Amino acid sequence: MSEERILTIKENPIKVITQNQTDYISLTDMTSGFSEGSSLIGKWITNKNTLEYLGVWEKVNNLSFNYPEFGVIGRDAGTNRFIMSVGQWIERTQAIGMIVKAGRYGGTYAHKDIAFHFAMWLSPEFQIYLVKEFQRLKDDENNRLKLEWNLQRTLAKVNYQIHTDAIKENLIPKEITKQQASFVYSNEADLLNVALFGITAKQWRENNSIVKGNIRDYATLEQLVVLSNIESLNAVLISQGLPQKERLIQLNKIAITQMKSLLESKAIKKLK
Repeated sequence: MSEERILTIKENPIKVITQNQTDYISLTDMTSGFSEGSSLIGKWITNKNTLEYLGVWEKVNNLSFNYPEFGVIGRDAGTNRFIMSVGQWIERTQAIGMIVKAGRYGGTYAHKDIAFHFAMWLSPEFQIYLVKEFQRLKDDENNRLKLEWNLQRTLAKVNYQIHTDAIKENLIPKEITKQQASFVYSNEADLLNVALFGITAKQWRENNSIVKGNIRDYATLEQLVVLSNIESLNAVLISQGLPQKERLIQLNKIAITQMKSLLESKAIKKLK
């Protein structure tokens, strides 16, 4: 089950959970703004018209629905002795449109179709607000997914361009010196810093004592992309047993090539 999301209808929070990739809206929360509270769920599901709707919904969406038992329920519905609860409905018919949960996410939940039906039974005005708020939630989620997808596509284009662009005449960053190459760095993070930025984290702090954070906090988007790439490559070079000095030289050359490509990349500019 995913982390709960919240719909807000007239200042009343209504939980939405996901189970088996299906959204379920809390009927219990939906009744919080009505004087009779959650007892309204029992009245609703005892209603013969409600049961007819639930039966049709399950018939369309649930291959395991116990249709013969539903027929028995349908014959008894409307009589004085008839009693029904959500738990009984699920147990007797193997229904999937509603679930009853205990604990943190406790309460009665229903598929959005059924939740909208219940909302209409509670109040037509409430149902309209619920539909609009639920649609807003789904639009927000879809927009986030679309943004993530566009970012992945853009980065894919950037990485492709890294491998195809010609090397510019001016080196970015500068080639490391022989002294830098021969120095033994205390950790791999500083090795990457020197390969890309030309200085260690300590040297950067000494030169920028008045600002907070570290060298990577002030890196450009292009530098962060290159840093991620050379970090992965460094792990490969370590596994191949290359000495630190040779790895530094190779990573520096790669950082130069990739930075030149990225600075000309139209795709990366769209992310800024």
